[in-house]
Amino acid sequence: MKSLTRTVTAVALATALAVMSGCSSSDDSSDTKGNGKLEKVTYLTSFGNFGRDAYAWVAKEKKFFEEAGFDVDIKSGQGTGGNIDLVVAGKADFTPVDLTGALLKVGSTGKTGDFVAVAAIQQRTMAAIFSTEGSGISTPKDLEGKKIADTPGSVVRLLFPTYARLAGVDATKVDWPNGEASGLMGMLAGGSVHGIGQFVVGKPTVEAVTKKKAVMLPYSDVMTDLYGNVLITSSKLAKEKPDMVKRFTAALLKGLEHSLANPAEAGEILKKNEPTANPQSAAAELQLMDAFVKSAGSGAQVGALDTQRIARCIALLQGAGSIPAGLTPEKIIDFNLVPKA
Repeated sequence: MKSLTRTVTAVALATALAVMSGCSSSDDSSDTKGNGKLEKVTYLTSFGNFGRDAYAWVAKEKKFFEEAGFDVDIKSGQGTGGNIDLVVAGKADFTPVDLTGALLKVGSTGKTGDFVAVAAIQQRTMAAIFSTEGSGISTPKDLEGKKIADTPGSVVRLLFPTYARLAGVDATKVDWPNGEASGLMGMLAGGSVHGIGQFVVGKPTVEAVTKKKAVMLPYSDVMTDLYGNVLITSSKLAKEKPDMVKRFTAALLKGLEHSLANPAEAGEILKKNEPTANPQSAAAELQLMDAFVKSAGSGAQVGALDTQRIARCIALLQGAGSIPAGLTPEKIIDFNLVPKA
């Protein structure tokens, strides 16, 4: 369990806190909607600035945030653990994090009540380990004896002990060197590691950067009932400004749906705001992500969260010994703020 709690190093968190100090709007309790003044909000992407996170930039570019009353400062996130810590510390207002990773973090510390999820971004987990042909990795068992780079707070890293247990892998035989979100692709391309943690939609970008065919080990192959990213905010903000949270959520989800319907445009908008981004790869990521955002066959609204599914996710993690008993959906989801199914 100790490996689950080391989501960010003290130095990395302290640095991130210093960089973002004073950026959050959570100390401002005024509701500025309708009086002509835009409310400042700090938003963290889930992990770097790839196509999968382009929808926030689209919501800003298309003025969905502005129409909802917000002036949004979008900053690059470093993964589930670090993003949660920054929201809890009041240095960011909203961020998408992997729901299962959030459950693992809460379960490992036994502490709830600091943050809540208010909408789903993906209805299924996209966590995966990526390698390339010729690396010696083609099955989960091949991970033993290999180096897999990731950020300390990434959900891929947080989930790995559970994935390894279910996939028949000895987790103690896998080395996890640290890497920055923006540098992982380069580490894989340069051959300093055998694989990296990524979302399944990262396949086009992996192949574009490495110039090799990607090998992908999706966590959903052995954990079939897990959500992907969910939008979180601090419990304080959810309690004190529920209308503000609902307005922001609606604007962000509008950007998400627009991005999925117009992936090429979204890729260009991302490139405009992140010069290193590849717009074609970003568009391809969004096309792959479409099926994960929409609940197949259910007709559920984009953003909806289902209590029973979350309960099954908790039961799976408890059954695998990853979290203790006692955690319930209501302790991590604010169902009063979640878009209705």
